[in-house]
Amino acid sequence: MEKLNPGILKTKQHFEILDGLRGVAAIAVVTFHFMEIAYSDYSKDFIGHGFLAVDFFFCLSGFVIGYAYDDRIGKMGIKEFFKSRLIRLHPLVVFGSVLGLLGFIFDPFNAQPIARSAGSILLLFLSSIFMIPNATMTERYFNLFGFNAPAWSLFWEYAANIVYAFVLCRLHRRYLIVLAVISAVGICYVAGRSGNLMGGWSGDTFWDGGVRIAYSFTAGLLIYRYNLIIKNKLGFIGLSILLMLAFLMPFSSWNWLSEPFVVIIYFPLLVALGAGTVLNNSFRKLCVFSGNISYPLYMTHYFVMWMFGSYYAANKPDAAHLAYIIIPGLIVLIALAYLVMKVYDIPLRRYLTERRKQAVK
Repeated sequence: MEKLNPGILKTKQHFEILDGLRGVAAIAVVTFHFMEIAYSDYSKDFIGHGFLAVDFFFCLSGFVIGYAYDDRIGKMGIKEFFKSRLIRLHPLVVFGSVLGLLGFIFDPFNAQPIARSAGSILLLFLSSIFMIPNATMTERYFNLFGFNAPAWSLFWEYAANIVYAFVLCRLHRRYLIVLAVISAVGICYVAGRSGNLMGGWSGDTFWDGGVRIAYSFTAGLLIYRYNLIIKNKLGFIGLSILLMLAFLMPFSSWNWLSEPFVVIIYFPLLVALGAGTVLNNSFRKLCVFSGNISYPLYMTHYFVMWMFGSYYAANKPDAAHLAYIIIPGLIVLIALAYLVMKVYDIPLRRYLTERRKQAVK
């Protein structure tokens, strides 16, 4: 493993391949969400480990946060750091919650009347937009954020950002190693206890999410702080294939062993490789697009999953019909994510950023 010259990192290059890989992971997790509705037996699901994309996101986040803020959080201050992160993340938390609310009320495939009062629905919606865990929706498997289930990982992302701002940004890297080792033990414990690392999204598995981000975020920080960049020529396609192998590996009784290996060793290795590979110019636009739509796609897709679940329960389509639904569904959701990004997310973030800068002046 080669260490990158610290002077190179200070040029603040943009790691476009890592952006592209984030998009690949986002598409994988959306595909996984489609498939888990159709196949409750994950061993029959061709992408039964798609949920591990979240751990890859966490590792990327640790690397990117360290890279973007380690050398300037002291100057900008904790308050401005939090404002910056809220502007980057929260507009889509709100938008995803609105879509989830509309999907819940107007689900065209759910013939059952809504068995909730307006006050109950309002409370769930407020919990969702303010990121307050509220695992009370029996009809949605007690997930922490009923109107937008994937927001559970954003909750832990916020938690990691808070810990970073107050502790990790000034913690010496040797202590980060200790934290990484302890949290790696936690990963192994969770996998051994549950048989897999799928937890974090529900009330019963709430703390599993904390364990998952504790290791992966710390690992990403360590990659940056030790400059553990592996020079290579795998490129975007090669690394995309390697990333997809983690999601496509068989779901089996060995998950308690294979999943910790992927999270503890394999994903940090891919981040180190992604930061050190060479991007072919012919894939540059694809990587930029993939990175741009990754977060909007992740935060806006789940309202469709609930409607798909209602449709599947009522019609039980076979495998051929599932392909006709899921493939076009993915394309439509990617297009929706792009539209939301261009029309809502980017303009709103630009406006809020300008307001923040004016307030600082």
